Amino acid sequence: MTNPVVHITNLNLQYTAKPILQDLNWSIFPGEHWLIGGKSGSGKSSLAKAIANQEKKSAGDLQFNFNPTISFPPLVYYVSNWYQFANLEGDRNFYYQQRYNKHQNHDTLTVYGDLIHFGNKNNLDFSAATPILEALGFENCKETQLIELSSGEHKKLQLVQALWLKPQVLILDEPYTGLDKQSRVNLNAILDQMAAAGCSLILITNDKAIPSSINRFAQIEEGKLKVVDGLAALSQDEKRQQKPFPYFLQKAPKVDHEIMIQLQNVSVRYDDKFVLKNVNWTVKVGEKWLLQGHNGSGKSTLLSLLNGDHPQAYANDIWLFGHKRGSGESIWDIKEKVGIISPELHWYFDKSASVWHAIASGFYDSIGWFLNVKYEEKKQIEQLLDFFDLLEDKDKLLHTLPLGKQRLALLARTIIKNPPLLILDEPCQGLDQVQTAHFNAVVDELSAYGKTLIYVGHYESQLPSCLDHRLVLEKGAVINTESKLSKLEK
Repeated sequence: MTNPVVHITNLNLQYTAKPILQDLNWSIFPGEHWLIGGKSGSGKSSLAKAIANQEKKSAGDLQFNFNPTISFPPLVYYVSNWYQFANLEGDRNFYYQQRYNKHQNHDTLTVYGDLIHFGNKNNLDFSAATPILEALGFENCKETQLIELSSGEHKKLQLVQALWLKPQVLILDEPYTGLDKQSRVNLNAILDQMAAAGCSLILITNDKAIPSSINRFAQIEEGKLKVVDGLAALSQDEKRQQKPFPYFLQKAPKVDHEIMIQLQNVSVRYDDKFVLKNVNWTVKVGEKWLLQGHNGSGKSTLLSLLNGDHPQAYANDIWLFGHKRGSGESIWDIKEKVGIISPELHWYFDKSASVWHAIASGFYDSIGWFLNVKYEEKKQIEQLLDFFDLLEDKDKLLHTLPLGKQRLALLARTIIKNPPLLILDEPCQGLDQVQTAHFNAVVDELSAYGKTLIYVGHYESQLPSCLDHRLVLEKGAVINTESKLSKLEK
């Protein structure tokens, strides 16, 4: 009888006395390639970390039977949902605006330097990484500092390393997060090739566009692994009951101008590299824009100019809220009128913040702690906690919640001050279909009350219905603008 590649017996794991995995048993045989999906917070990532020996609190027996006849190294390699990198001194304590600060962005390795380090550590030939870089559209980022990368580009770096290493067991936690459409297609093709050559795949995702080699499906229920027949049989989070919108958000923000944003020949460059090039864009009050483009096209940089985080905003012809940048307004005057959520803000968010404090920080445009929350502000926080079904979680640390709840809490933070401009940058990364539908339904309802919206999304089938304009970037330049989008065009 063939031995399993991975054999797990009575795996147990708990956090703060709460059981996550309970006497979990699982065998993965050669030729099996698994997708683990299901409800958020069920323990999927914890299981992956335990298999990769990155979860020190687990107890149980894990056995591996690697194949000595194939060239792939006898390793289990885990690609986490978030990429954790350090600066040149080994420090991981970065702040949100640091990636746009020219004086500090040379504090980290370049992509090329990071890959060279990874290759030397694992005795890899760099030439073998070149086709992977090309397939994921990442070959032009080799000289980019790690801190300058967008969330999608960080995901690509993780994937390049994993696909280059070619371990016998590869675990990918939310592998499609932040990837553009073509990169997802090319990733699946490479994974199919690896599976055919003897690699055992484990994907943790609720995505529907998966490699054709995936032939086994499971989810975690009550701490145990339950095998299901396919994608359609995976459980999803319960549909949320629609509640009346908090009254303070049913008031249209007061504006005294017709043009919310106007950019004229805006360019951003680092040394000789253009990140944005001659961008012209006008956003009128009340318009709802979809912003799209491949990873590295300049979307995040463009949004940083609008939010006041990028220092090169003052060197360009940019009008926000009826005023030209650099005409006397402070960065806090701008942030007062903008509500933003992005993968980067989520990534850098204060790990010591509770859900309550995370939402309250939206009043002060801060990520850290603050004092003297006013009585009326406290009432608004409570209303949003109730609206998003977060009352029982308000004292928990934000980063300990399932990803779906974290995103809802950050959306609450984004809208707490009822800003006239909402910038939602890939807000549904990692959420399943039910969570995404609920999130976008809230965005649709919120947008009806006079909001101007800029929404970044790669998945055409997972967008709010309120979007009526589109701007597409490619290599920092505008290649397409559309007005009066229909649902079919999305």
